Amino acid sequence: MKITILIIMISVLTYANELIIPIPENATFNKAKAKLGKNLFFDPILSHDKTVSCANCHKPTEGWSDKNKISLGVYGRKGFIQSITILNARFNFRHMWNGKFPNLKSQINSPIHNNHEMNMTKELIEKRLNNSIFYKKLFKSVYDKDYITYEMIVDAITEFEKALFTPNCKFDLYLKGKSKLSKEEYKGYVLFKTYGCIICHNGLNVGGNSFQKIGAIYPIKDCKGDRYSITNNPSDKCVYKVPTLRNIALTAPYFHNASAKTLFEAVKLMGYYNLGLKISDKDAKLIVAFLKTLTGEQPNFLQENK
Repeated sequence: MKITILIIMISVLTYANELIIPIPENATFNKAKAKLGKNLFFDPILSHDKTVSCANCHKPTEGWSDKNKISLGVYGRKGFIQSITILNARFNFRHMWNGKFPNLKSQINSPIHNNHEMNMTKELIEKRLNNSIFYKKLFKSVYDKDYITYEMIVDAITEFEKALFTPNCKFDLYLKGKSKLSKEEYKGYVLFKTYGCIICHNGLNVGGNSFQKIGAIYPIKDCKGDRYSITNNPSDKCVYKVPTLRNIALTAPYFHNASAKTLFEAVKLMGYYNLGLKISDKDAKLIVAFLKTLTGEQPNFLQENK
């Protein structure tokens, strides 16, 4: 964590004239633990009915989110909020739409214990994995322990999620002077700033660093899972963590309620509800062109089969 903070501070000084900071190319994580965590992430053994893995709600082919409006948990139980991407989640200041958790490790407890997701207890998870010759061998090689604890399991999944960062998107390379934007992409970036989108979507993750009210100008009624559900403070109604825009072209549908099916629609709706502006179709298309430059390299770690 201290190394990550140092990288961010150096980046802020280096790109002081910009409100968006490039993703570091070599963010650190424990490779051995991450490889173990990868097995756990894709294994339905962590769910009560053994049908749901972490990857059910965070699919690699869908930007590590879910194209469905809501995800299905154990026994076909429905969730109530759109699954948010976990790409670059290590750089978010809080986790979940309502920001309930301060770090990746604490966040992992939520889906594991939620009865609409994996519906597991610490004791049952430990029992299952300690009865597995496969996992006993893996955990012994990484943690040098004969008994697998729940804390080790969470630790390994956390290291895997830390490996899911996406450097060198076209816009990052532009900031570094290593690439040029097309005329449309550059105009889109200028409009992104001019309309005020960058007020909320900025920094290392182009979001993920503040809470904001959705429907600030024209109220939105569908606000399940907002900050109010955590704080009970009336001023937190319809307030959510601002989502990252990195890899946004891969993670449709959009918003906590999946109400926008396309990026174009999302830009138009946010302009109206949060900025009080009617963004023209022409400008919206240009902003989308810019947003597509935020798709980064998919984690090299995942391409390894060893």
